[in-house]
Order: sequence, then C-alpha cells, then structure tokens
Amino acid sequence: MAKIDVTFDSAGTPLAGHLYLPDVPAERPRPAIVVGHPGAGVKEQTAGLYARRLAEEGFVTLAFDAAYQGESGGEPRGLEDPAHRVEDIKAAVSFLTTRREVDAERIGALGICASGGYALSATAGDHRIKAVGTVSAVDIARQFRLGADGAQDPAVFQSMLDAAAHARTTEARGEEPPVLTLFPDTAEQARALGGEHGVEGFEYYRTPRGRHPRSASSLTWASIDRMAIFDAFAAVPLIAPRPLLMVVGTRAVTSWMSIEAFQRAGGPKEIHWVDGAGHVDLYDRKQYVDPAVEKLAAFFAENLGE
Repeated sequence: MAKIDVTFDSAGTPLAGHLYLPDVPAERPRPAIVVGHPGAGVKEQTAGLYARRLAEEGFVTLAFDAAYQGESGGEPRGLEDPAHRVEDIKAAVSFLTTRREVDAERIGALGICASGGYALSATAGDHRIKAVGTVSAVDIARQFRLGADGAQDPAVFQSMLDAAAHARTTEARGEEPPVLTLFPDTAEQARALGGEHGVEGFEYYRTPRGRHPRSASSLTWASIDRMAIFDAFAAVPLIAPRPLLMVVGTRAVTSWMSIEAFQRAGGPKEIHWVDGAGHVDLYDRKQYVDPAVEKLAAFFAENLGE
C-alpha cells in the first residue's frame, strides 16, 4: 500500500492530506473514501488508521488535517469552525474527483467522533457522496452545549460563551486572547472534570498510546460561539436515499448522539454496536477497530461497488 502526501484547497485554505492507494493493481478506477479526524485529532492518528485499513480492503482513501489544524493552513491556529470543517470534507471529495485512480461516481465519506457529525452534514448537501459511515459520531456543538453524556448544566455553556466574548474583545484591543485548554495535566484531573469520558480522551491524546505533536492541545475561544449556532444533525433527513452506517461502542457515553442522528435519518440506515467498546476504544484498540473496519468495508463495498 502506498501513502502519498497531498495538498488541496478548502475555501482558500490549503489542506494537508495522506492519500492511501491499495497495492493490488486495478483494471479501472477504484471507489474512494474521505476519512475525517476527531475534533482534537490529526490525520496521523485514528483517521489515518481507518484510512490505511480501508485501503487494505481495496479502497482509495484520503485522511487529512482540518483547516487551522495539524499541517493544514489557516489562522488562527486551533480554530474549530464547524462550517469550515464541513467544507473541508466537500473539498476532499473534490480533490478525489481529480485523481485518475478514483471513480468519481463511487466516493464515500467516513467521519470519526466530531467528523462523524461533519460527515453527515457534508453528505446531506453534497450528492457526490454516495454512502456515509461514522464511528463514535458526535455533533461537537451538542457535546459542548450539553456535555458528552447530554446531562451538562446549561450554565456551563453560557459561561463558555462569556469567555468567548471576552476573548474576542481582548483580540480586538490588540492583545493576545486566551485559549481553551482541552486536556488537564493528569488522568485524575481529567476524571474530575469529565468523568470516564474525560479519562478516555486524556489516555489517547496525552499518553504514548495516541499522542501526536500536532494534535490540538487547545482551541481558540472563537470556536465556541461558532459551535453555539451549529447543528450537525439538522440536515440528516436529506441523506436519504443514500445509505448510512453508524458504528457505536456499547459503552460509549456519547452514544445518545449517534442514536439521535440515526432516528432522524430516512434510510437505508444501520446502527452497528461494537460490544464492550467505549467512545475512544474505537479510535485504536484492535479488538474493537477490527470489527468496525470489517463492517465498514462491507458497507462501502456494497454501496460503492467492489
């Protein structure tokens, strides 16, 4: 399997990606899959793992860094702009349509965590995406507004909006604005702040297990008021009649968001539960990634063609 460094444009911002090509020769252009990374991630982490594994199944795959993050361009660094994240996926599809290895009529999208929500939005508005899959899907706006478990006190997000407003005023005055730190210093602090879900994220992003130097350790506060008005699931009914597969861990505290999106979808649709997996387990733990990849490969093979 070949991995090629590529760049492409997303609304004027250069994005950096890894294009994975199967080793086995093909007599005609192949089906392809865009793979989006989680909110704090980069293409070298779980998005790259899924892209590589699906390329081994015969698909051309593209994992890329979102605008303002990783090796991609855009200022300020660390901005999480939901509208631009959706545009990034569409731009990745556009890039794939230009590749001679790809059949432009057989392109799918796979979103992991926050990119699960973004992939649903992108698919709803872009008919070039013929099938969409998600892994541990969340709507990042719901997660910040309501908490990972959906039970967060509304006052928490209101205080975050206060901080975002303060940061914008600080920047307007020519001063360095504060940033929103994503992870505390220890697993114990992560548990105190975010329960078991907080620990899962800490163990992946802040230990040798999954840590990457370009993975986001903070976001700009301007990300927060952008999230306030975003809804990744609003247009889900527009995906039908194109097929949807949602892969979810039975232990994932975020599973309520996949269920909500699934209920809004018109079909054909399937929600596939991976027994024993938490939200982050599906990022990299082999015993959970293997059945997820097997299910996704079969889904995309059926709906994009071998």
